Amino acid sequence: MNRINGNKEMLEYGWNKLYPDIFCFSTTRHGGCSVGEYASLNCNEYCGDTMEHVLRNREIVLSLLPGKTARLVMPHQTHGCEVRVIDAPFLAADTDTQKRELEGVDALVTSLKGVCLGISTADCIPVLCYDTKRQVVAAVHAGWRGTCGKIVSRTLQTLHQTFGTEMQDVVACIGPGISVEAFEVGDEVWKQFAEAGFDMDRIARREDKWHIDLWEANRWLLLNEGVLPHHIEVSGICTWTQHMDFFSARRQGIASGRILSGIMIKDSL
Repeated sequence: MNRINGNKEMLEYGWNKLYPDIFCFSTTRHGGCSVGEYASLNCNEYCGDTMEHVLRNREIVLSLLPGKTARLVMPHQTHGCEVRVIDAPFLAADTDTQKRELEGVDALVTSLKGVCLGISTADCIPVLCYDTKRQVVAAVHAGWRGTCGKIVSRTLQTLHQTFGTEMQDVVACIGPGISVEAFEVGDEVWKQFAEAGFDMDRIARREDKWHIDLWEANRWLLLNEGVLPHHIEVSGICTWTQHMDFFSARRQGIASGRILSGIMIKDSL
């Protein structure tokens, strides 16, 4: 079962108990130092918050992670489908090189211990994956464009091609994001999903306008790649309706905070 930690800074996923060699979570809005629409635990440096607050909030998150040497890696997301492998040469590179390699990236994978892969969302869907056999993790930012572009599928294919991951060994968390009830879209968005081959009877419904179920769309992608149904955990938390606890860009505007969803393989130190 998922649970909010004692000081309400993060949602910890149930896979942590079943697989004690990993730690996966999504932050809430609580326990940080940011103010206004960024209040309070915003860790994203690209949404208009002050760097002083962002860096302090990242320190707070790092203090909540297991081990003493956890390192946080976060990309500059652009709603694309670029997947980046975080390996030893990346960690050994200078800061400017790392920043360049993380530009325009919306999914990260690694087999390195003590490296927390973090992605940012505020209505978009965070998907966290773990290969339980080969000990490889992935963090995916799946907004509607990334979902339509099947970034989850691309990430799983990267795991298979790079590490030999077999899909029956993967467990996945689908974190807080906008629900189908709140996610109203135009006909052009429905058409893009239909043209991409999604089962529209499964992921869409018509009210005054079309509504798309991004949770189910990403679950469908996981299943299509071969992830087992009982290996997929859906938080069921709608950021639109629970915006007092989780950031929602549709509620608050683009100039607002972001949820940090992360996954790491624990370091023994």
